Amino acid sequence: MLGIGLLAGRGLLQGWFGLEAPIPPIHADLNGLFALAIAAGYVLPYRDPERYRGYLWVMGPFLKGAGSVLFVLDHFWRGSPASYLLFAACDGSLAVATLWALLRRRRA
Repeated sequence: MLGIGLLAGRGLLQGWFGLEAPIPPIHADLNGLFALAIAAGYVLPYRDPERYRGYLWVMGPFLKGAGSVLFVLDHFWRGSPASYLLFAACDGSLAVATLWALLRRRRA
C-alpha cells in the first residue's frame, strides 16, 4: 500500500504525515517502486518458504529491523515527523515476527 501511495497518492500521504513534496519527485517514485518490488518479492516465500528462507532473512529481520532503527534515529536526530514512528513500529513488528517464524521453523 505504501508503494501505491507513493506512486499514485503522494498528495494524500503528504497531508497525512505533514510532509512537503519531495524534490525532485523521482525520489518518491523510486521509493514507491522499491516498496512494490519488496511486496511482490514476498510472493515467492509465501508459496515455498523453505526454498526462499534467505529472502525472508534479508527482507525481514535485516531490512525491516534496520529500517525500524533508522526511522527512530531519524526522528530523534534529524527531527523527522513523529508520524514516522508509525513506520518504525510497523517495520519493527514485521522484523520480530519474521525472525520468530524463521527461528521457530528451524527448531521444528
